[in-house]
Amino acid sequence: MQQHDFTPWVNWLDDKYDEMLEKTIRLVRINSGSLNHEGVNEVRKLLAEFCQELGGEQEVIAVKPYEVVNEQGEKEFFEMGKALRITKRPEAPLQIFLCGHMDTVFPVDHPFQDITWLDDETLNGPGVADLKGGLVVMIKALAALERSPWADQIGWQILFNPDEEIGSQGSAGLIIDAAEKCDLGMIYEPSFPDGNLAGARKGSGNFSVVSKGLAAHAGREHHLGRNAVRAMCDFVAMIDDLNGQREGVTINPGFIHGGGAVNIVPDNCMSRFNIRLERSEDEKWCLDHLNRIIDEINQRDGISIELHGGFGRKPKELSPANEKLFMLARECGEVLGMTLQWLPTGGCCDGNNLAAAGVPNIDTLGVRGGKIHSSDEYLKVDSLTERAKLSALLLMKLATCEDYSWLETK
Repeated sequence: MQQHDFTPWVNWLDDKYDEMLEKTIRLVRINSGSLNHEGVNEVRKLLAEFCQELGGEQEVIAVKPYEVVNEQGEKEFFEMGKALRITKRPEAPLQIFLCGHMDTVFPVDHPFQDITWLDDETLNGPGVADLKGGLVVMIKALAALERSPWADQIGWQILFNPDEEIGSQGSAGLIIDAAEKCDLGMIYEPSFPDGNLAGARKGSGNFSVVSKGLAAHAGREHHLGRNAVRAMCDFVAMIDDLNGQREGVTINPGFIHGGGAVNIVPDNCMSRFNIRLERSEDEKWCLDHLNRIIDEINQRDGISIELHGGFGRKPKELSPANEKLFMLARECGEVLGMTLQWLPTGGCCDGNNLAAAGVPNIDTLGVRGGKIHSSDEYLKVDSLTERAKLSALLLMKLATCEDYSWLETK
């Protein structure tokens, strides 16, 4: 890469702290639990306003309803908020996809709804780190690029999606569509609390299972009943026994619901479980064992059991291009006084989806914070400017790169 002085355009962000903090707080104060489509849409409208300074073509895109098996074992569908896609310079030599989710894990009736200052440097609030601070970081980093003399070298697409916290079921297709057009990805999940980046990520599958039996009076005709709760308990025990049998695979039964009055043999039960794995080939091993267990229980007289769901996110295994992208980010960090490493994690995000489509990406370019998915979630506010400068410098270095072959561009 040629030597360029990026300092004036990167340092332009130094004066943007107050604006970035104010915008983050405005976003956080809108409840956008994944199933609160009205709140997610309010966040989308505010982001559209924030992005006016960037230019680009804005599109509001409906995503399909969220499908879930409810506690009665029946499929239920929930309306989702709409996605916002913004595109600029699709003809430029390098195409970058930037992504951040608008939803949080805190529903509209959750008690955790507002911000609290824990000290002068730490802000507590729902989604303050995951991921609303990151959305502001993304926008201001792009604003710095757009002011620079190298902006015309990069075309970009932003996707603000409404359903990442529940697996991106509706927006996964939009990510795949972007993958066909982009060369690399920048995703704004929070970094580790020390600022380090997530590297390899486990894949994930979410499953529901429904067992059905036959109701009967528990006293007079217990022998005529077929206990769906017992069948489910056996299923849960059998899948839990798979833990430790395959390196890197963990199975977590997380929810079970069934039965009612204890004088009735229960005829319905459902449960949910999650599987994490390190290698794509482990999916077949898991599915083979699940189907074997299902088939075994279905042999029982009067019992039926059915599996729903699947693997929504492949493991993110680091390609040579991804490692080079990480090294470039580390170089940018050194210029800014940061020491960055990338570390494996069991968590997953939209970076998994993008990597599965063959696109190298860094998926923790958002703010420094911690205790996400809890009422203790916090943001280190000085990281708003810090992380915006990191992304801005990375974008400018990419814009001035003379050879993009290392990115395995399409």
